[in-house]
Amino acid sequence: MRTGMWLVGARGSVAVTTVTGLLALRAGLAPTTGCVTELPPLRGPHLPGFDELFVGGHDIMDTPLSKRAETLVAAGVLPAVLVGAVAAELDAVEADLRPLPQAATQASAIAMIVRDLAEFRDRHRLDHIVVINVASTEPRPGPELAQMDLATLTAALAGPAVLPPSSVMAYAAFEAGCGFVDFTPSAGARLPALDDLARQRGVPYTGHDGKTGETLVKSVLAPMFAMRNLQIGSWSGINLLGGGDGAVLAEPGPKAAKVASKDRVLESVLGYRPEATTQINYVADLGDFKTAWDLISFSGFLGTRMRMEFTWHGCDSALAAPLILDLARIVSAAQEAGRHGPLPELAFFFKDPVGDAPPGLAEQWTSLIHFVAGLAPTGAPDQQSESA
Repeated sequence: MRTGMWLVGARGSVAVTTVTGLLALRAGLAPTTGCVTELPPLRGPHLPGFDELFVGGHDIMDTPLSKRAETLVAAGVLPAVLVGAVAAELDAVEADLRPLPQAATQASAIAMIVRDLAEFRDRHRLDHIVVINVASTEPRPGPELAQMDLATLTAALAGPAVLPPSSVMAYAAFEAGCGFVDFTPSAGARLPALDDLARQRGVPYTGHDGKTGETLVKSVLAPMFAMRNLQIGSWSGINLLGGGDGAVLAEPGPKAAKVASKDRVLESVLGYRPEATTQINYVADLGDFKTAWDLISFSGFLGTRMRMEFTWHGCDSALAAPLILDLARIVSAAQEAGRHGPLPELAFFFKDPVGDAPPGLAEQWTSLIHFVAGLAPTGAPDQQSESA
């Protein structure tokens, strides 16, 4: 199944790590560590192979991928030997990257994006395209957008800008018949009008905000406290981020969107909202790496007060990149199987998943396994047997 992976923010750290990793996997130069679709419960012939993924994308920058990869080598994110080995392939991907369209109206911009996606599909004879947003986090939109129906929104696109950039991309993706993934806390497809458009066009979408670090740990620990009937009084987190993501999240609007996404898991798991504070601080010296320190205060039998703390050190791009590949493969298979609209079964990958999804990681994992197994055509080899 020939699948296009169209990356919005294609020259950013996450995207460049994803593309470099894909090229390395194709060449047999790296293991599939971090790719959950390569685990036995998920692996199967109904998912597109790494050699069936074709990369394109939009970005406002024009720095060549090879140069961006070199900066990630210097930052300790990518191995120099690996980047050198796939340098020619990185240069070849350049032919499928486009500048983000600039137009007088959002309706015109959407038409230009649709044209870019159609040309990409034709050039590589693709069965499906999955548009994946890995651009910078946006401020949360105002409530008026949530009240617009599709007809009203479509008419408004001919006037002054009404949609945030991520939602422009979602609209264009659906118009072009593409699946859509928002790996950020931005609005993306999470507007009733865009949900209607996805259903009308028969395409799937999922998101929001990839679960790669502190919130991943929260989604494991919070169910533990709930199942042991231990009362959490407070959960405080301090996040230190560098790089472009950290710089963007230093701004009040994007920071508020990110914090809301990160905090949502606690209340959904516990059934109540403890005192919760999340701080995000920009530390330029950290580069593409991040550190989170969390302090959990809880009460046990007879009101005995206790606490737990943990520290997470991670490289955001290296944590996110394999999940981008997983999502491209699964969403493409979902579209092939006729799934459309929101995919809550992919909650395993997100802090703030679409639809009605279980909040705990274990339940999300079980849901993901059943979902992916259900995408296999009738009579396809069993995934466990396939991996034996």
